[in-house]
Amino acid sequence: MAKVRLPRCRLWSAMAMIQIILGSLVIIVSIMSLFRFYSAGFFLRDEEICRRFFTSKASYSGFDVSALSSRVDEVLEKLADLQIKLENTVQQIDKRNMSAPLFKKFLEDEFIPPLYSAHISLRQIRIPKVEEGSGLKEDPLINFFTVEEIRKYVTAKENRSGKVNVYGAKRMYNTIGHACVLMKNELEAYMNYDIGSYCKDDWNLGQRLMINGCDPLPRRRCLTRASKSYGRPLPISESLWQIPDDKNVRWNLYHCKNFSCLAESKPNGIRKCTGCFNLEKEKVKWVRNSSLAVDFLMTDVLNTKPREIRIGLDISVGTGSFAARMREHNVTIVTTALNLGAPFNEMIALRGLVPLFVTVNQRLPFFDNTMDLIHTTGFLDGWIDLQLMDFVLFDWDRVLRPGGLLWIDRFFCSRKDLDDYMYMFLQFRYKKHKWVVSSKSKEEVYLSALLEKPSRTV
Repeated sequence: MAKVRLPRCRLWSAMAMIQIILGSLVIIVSIMSLFRFYSAGFFLRDEEICRRFFTSKASYSGFDVSALSSRVDEVLEKLADLQIKLENTVQQIDKRNMSAPLFKKFLEDEFIPPLYSAHISLRQIRIPKVEEGSGLKEDPLINFFTVEEIRKYVTAKENRSGKVNVYGAKRMYNTIGHACVLMKNELEAYMNYDIGSYCKDDWNLGQRLMINGCDPLPRRRCLTRASKSYGRPLPISESLWQIPDDKNVRWNLYHCKNFSCLAESKPNGIRKCTGCFNLEKEKVKWVRNSSLAVDFLMTDVLNTKPREIRIGLDISVGTGSFAARMREHNVTIVTTALNLGAPFNEMIALRGLVPLFVTVNQRLPFFDNTMDLIHTTGFLDGWIDLQLMDFVLFDWDRVLRPGGLLWIDRFFCSRKDLDDYMYMFLQFRYKKHKWVVSSKSKEEVYLSALLEKPSRTV
């Protein structure tokens, strides 16, 4: 059967018509952009500028004009690229001898998708209008992100009743880390999913975003994946010091594929976790005398404030062994953890303990003066910037109650930096119950301390 071919004059006419339509779209986009800027008050006469901008200066202070301009430029670039593609096609149409099916395929693959994308981008642009007696209000970052799910997330949610809610607000904003704007592509990949379907197996992408300051992450409306053969966890009477079942962890993103491998090696990316998955070695910590004076016994620490230590926080690198030992003394400890090279959060939870998935960047999610104890080991050490450490320590001081204990366990740094770090701990004027400095190597030293927060009643 002979192929149906479009006459050359018809092809030229069709391509010319498409170019005319595309050119018209560019003009329409430009006119609409100017109109929307004008309607928002960006192109006014001198007296109107004075009246609307300088008399209500604060109303425009939150409007992100640069993000809006970038979105308009993005639409125009898409249309310009599409026009160039059409012009190149017209120049090569004689050589292609294009049939009707090929021409249809070209339109479906090369023309319609970018045109649709430009159309959606244009519809997503939002420019708030200034109303008399009220300021200009724009949802933060609304014109910065292009993935619709992020835009829905950052849009303010008005109360259905239109009244003030139980929190005393008329609308609610979902939180997002300010550094997310520096990782736009990664965040849009993280938020690109089918609503109600299974999430991609990308927890490591979410963790990378958190570590780099995109924290807190936006919530997602997809279903978390779990191990296909997930079984019952061990009862609490057995789980504290027994290796969990390998089937309860998704191992595909780790070097080791079971807990036995982790117990025999050091997880990739974790220099401070040698043997922390070996629970037999972990059992002796804080309960047996050590050759180092910087190792405090747990019973000695608890006897400093008899029957007063009930709840606390362990900010360390580990698998929850400190919390396990404290549980044996009827003390509830929340353990912070990141899955850097190994399933630390899963390990802690499977032991019947409480993991808290946070980074050093995040403000602790506890109210002021609530914790009896904060313990830290292998976390800060000599790598941390002094100003960052200052913010961290003030946050710890905020959540620690008057009379609460700060247990600094084997903090180490270079000898030349010791005075700087000692000042960071001593600036709060805590009472010293224990304070020990000992040599770690020729260039480094250990510091362990047990400090009590003063009352500071005002």
